[in-house]
Amino acid sequence: MNNIKIHKQKIDLESRNQIEFFDVTENVQEIIDASGVREGNVVVFTPHTTMGVVINHNEPMLMQDFMRILYRLAPMDDRYGHDLFELRKTSKSDGRSNGHSHCKSFLVGVSQTIPIEKGKLLLTEKQSVFAVEFDGARKRDVIVQVMGI
Repeated sequence: MNNIKIHKQKIDLESRNQIEFFDVTENVQEIIDASGVREGNVVVFTPHTTMGVVINHNEPMLMQDFMRILYRLAPMDDRYGHDLFELRKTSKSDGRSNGHSHCKSFLVGVSQTIPIEKGKLLLTEKQSVFAVEFDGARKRDVIVQVMGI
């Protein structure tokens, strides 16, 4: 019987822009290599409510298009109830009006699960894994958990 391995590691990031795409594909593959898992799954998760994780083509014009769509769907200058700190009883302002960032994270999601086959991410040559910042600039981390045999 094969024993399931579980290996967890963190990727540290620092954003410089309001919205920023970090291609973490190579980082994730390095963590899989370190885990020794040959067959299984990897979960890429951000423990932040104003970030997301997506899989898509690493093409600069596509990133610009997606950023434009995100700004259109959740514009920074719209009114968000989340930003009305004086009405909230449970939390205080950290100085950021970031309701738009939370909405963008809702749209994108905070994790992706990717199969591992023969020790490699089961992605096509056009696919990359991105951690997406919606509330930069700040320090962030992404959790990568590898599970398998």
